[in-house]
Amino acid sequence: MKRSLILILAVLSAATAYAQPKPETKGPEYSFTTIKENPISAIGNQYRSGTCWCFSGLSFLESELLRKGGKELNLSEMWVVGHSYHDRAVKYVRMDGNMGFSAGSGFGDVFTTIRKYGIVPQDVYSGMNYGTELPEQAELDAVLKAYVKAIVAKPNKVLSTAWLNGFDGIVQAYLGEWTKSFKVDGKDYTPETYRDEVLKFNADEYVNVCSFSDQPWYGKCPIEVCDNWRNSEGYNVPVEDLVKIIYNALDNGYTVLWGGDVSEKGFTRNGIGVMPKPAKKEKPAAGSDQEHWVGKDKPQEEVAAAEIPQEVEVSDSLRLDAYNRKMTTDDHGMHIYGYATDQNGTKYFMVKNSWGEDNKYKGTWYMSETFIAFKTLNIILSKEALPKDIRKKLNVK
Repeated sequence: MKRSLILILAVLSAATAYAQPKPETKGPEYSFTTIKENPISAIGNQYRSGTCWCFSGLSFLESELLRKGGKELNLSEMWVVGHSYHDRAVKYVRMDGNMGFSAGSGFGDVFTTIRKYGIVPQDVYSGMNYGTELPEQAELDAVLKAYVKAIVAKPNKVLSTAWLNGFDGIVQAYLGEWTKSFKVDGKDYTPETYRDEVLKFNADEYVNVCSFSDQPWYGKCPIEVCDNWRNSEGYNVPVEDLVKIIYNALDNGYTVLWGGDVSEKGFTRNGIGVMPKPAKKEKPAAGSDQEHWVGKDKPQEEVAAAEIPQEVEVSDSLRLDAYNRKMTTDDHGMHIYGYATDQNGTKYFMVKNSWGEDNKYKGTWYMSETFIAFKTLNIILSKEALPKDIRKKLNVK
């Protein structure tokens, strides 16, 4: 009896010890001083949807209106997402399914969709027609993908005239019927007139910039990532010029759309993006978009040192090697609106994310100049924000 009791206590003791949570490894304490900060609209939350490209793209356009002296807007992400899905389904079927079909997309999709279909405010079209307060679109994504795959299989040998209406019916069942007209402040608008009169949108004002050293400098080149299904091209510049372009834009009151890799250890849940030596790629986690890249319940243990780490030295060849070896991948889109320095004088870009305000900096990430230089795939900004010498080399009129 005594022996049995001792054995039971030993087992319970071992199990308790095993169940104790591991102590969290704290990273360094950062202290930031803002150098330049341009106006942005409120932080959004894409939650459980792969729509960062749309949240960041509309955030950028909202800041563009603020820069021009307009009022703060809250534009409807799901209006863009729904119409983007329509166009993508058409192309997917025309390509016999030989392209990606998912919630992810590129910044060029935002601009093309608004140019084709206009835009509406969030309170006119929330897109939350399926019973949740925040986007949860795994079911919608799965249903739409299954639908277009069935259409591509051509069970009747020839496509019917109804398949696209059926597809749009699913989209609108989940997101809401597409609005044809609405009132704002007592004035009647259509999506097209709201685009033109309120947002004052002109896609030709903006340029897409990338940096791939296997392509000719200062010309246009393809941005070869799966989500770029509209085949947007970028002006190709060396990484030194890429960083120079971002600073020039910010210093002159402009903001910048950013697309790149956030799967590195130095990109933390709590608002930091650095590239410590050595860099090593993490396996993604499941769940929301935020959880997918930075973990679920606690900060990743990416930066374990008590002091701010030294970072890698970035070069054009290092960037290309990481891109070719799939160490730099097309993960996420965000919105750069300023820059700051830490207590050591190192510069960090202030980046608006779309994961809500549940982090140390209330929805902002501080991403080091090194991180941005290394992990950027492309940026979009006003062509007026380009430095004059680079704009001349690019022959941007």
